[in-house]
Amino acid sequence: MSESIILTDAGLLPEDLLPDVSHLVTEDDEPLDNLPSEKQQRLLTETLYSSWNGPSNAQGFLVAANVGLFPSNKQPPIVPDVFLSLDVQVADNWWERRHRSYFFWDFGKPPEVVIEIVSNREGNETGRKILEYARMRVMYYIIFDPTRQLGGEVLQMYELRGRQYIPMSEQWLTEVELGLCLWEGAYEGKRDVWLRWCDTTGNVIPTGAERAEQERLRAEQECLRAEQEREAKETALQRAERLAAQLRALGVEPEV
Repeated sequence: MSESIILTDAGLLPEDLLPDVSHLVTEDDEPLDNLPSEKQQRLLTETLYSSWNGPSNAQGFLVAANVGLFPSNKQPPIVPDVFLSLDVQVADNWWERRHRSYFFWDFGKPPEVVIEIVSNREGNETGRKILEYARMRVMYYIIFDPTRQLGGEVLQMYELRGRQYIPMSEQWLTEVELGLCLWEGAYEGKRDVWLRWCDTTGNVIPTGAERAEQERLRAEQECLRAEQEREAKETALQRAERLAAQLRALGVEPEV
């Protein structure tokens, strides 16, 4: 079992007790991923920063892709495709080595959600990783397997109960106030089945581009409504003028 850093009641260690991270590899400068996974990761991260304010009781959040999670300074990290952590703030001096990755003793807690995007059978998502995330006390573990490499469902969602993950019967993450759903459509010109964040009614959280398009359509609709109201007023005025003319022709002065 992995050795964890002991935190104080406040969650964060005092400055003089922070562990040494000089020997840890926080980046290897050799990223290697495929085009579908990269775009899917970006969809999951960009959406929240563009259109989500976080849960009602949270003070900020961090969503990131391909960033190492370090529960201890005595072992290598595990690197999920995407993770979401609530009530955390990235340090202002984030270029300092001790702030570059997600060190549990720095943020004071594990992320609430980790997502793995499966593109082959080498990731061990249902073996080593599910055990590691459970040891880290990550609340929700999500596996998105669009090509069914693992032989199961495309979307597998787990919630931590005690020390192990239990399959979820619904796609709503109660503690995060977000859901996850499969959405068929086009993202950045590529049509596919995507994993999307969604709200309580099942509506997807829009990307920045989708949100801008929604606002444009709402503005056009408002302009159309205003134009229809103006035309209706003009039509009513013209009709009133015709009726007044007919009354005058009959020798009756219309009421103003």
